[in-house]
Amino acid sequence: MMKTAAVLAAIIGSAAAFAPAQTGKASTSLQASELDQEIGAVAPLGFFDPLGYITDEETFVRYRAVERKHGRIAMMAMLGTFVHNNKWTFDGYLSPSSNLKFSDIDSGIGGLFQVPIAGLAQIIGVCALVELAWWPASQLDGDYGVRVGDWNNWDEEPARELRQKNAELNNGRAAMMGILGTFVHEVVTGQSFAEQAASGHFSPFGDGQGFF
Repeated sequence: MMKTAAVLAAIIGSAAAFAPAQTGKASTSLQASELDQEIGAVAPLGFFDPLGYITDEETFVRYRAVERKHGRIAMMAMLGTFVHNNKWTFDGYLSPSSNLKFSDIDSGIGGLFQVPIAGLAQIIGVCALVELAWWPASQLDGDYGVRVGDWNNWDEEPARELRQKNAELNNGRAAMMGILGTFVHEVVTGQSFAEQAASGHFSPFGDGQGFF
């Protein structure tokens, strides 16, 4: 269910990426500092915009917000992949009326299509609540005031803020590539991530046994 929710959130997030930008002066000012501080412009590529999409600060603010949000969704999706592939599920029934248990749902991307329509509607509803009200996408700086003691006390340790923001962006970028690769491998090979690892089958070609 965790991965299912993450996949649906990614779909909603992708649609939101093409919605009209709702920028505010406060968030634009904060995000513009990320451009000035070169947050996300890390070695070896630095500021990577080969197609020249970033033409002004407003465009940068919008694209950075989309990148950050999709990275967070992808990190949750990868976490869901690890959880499901280890057969860690909730006890009991996902849908008592359909006699469907949580353990009956496949661990791969195919599990998305086994969730009843009512369950998918609930997931979409929760995603919409988060997207529109709880952690609204219109707040483009992505900082919702979540603080964990001294771990991210950015006001007193600005250097830690820069390091952690760079880490979040880089981990999100890696997760986006990772979850995309996981989906492609599952569709092409017919095996989940755990099944591929157990059989040593990491090539999308062959009989599903051994590396090739």
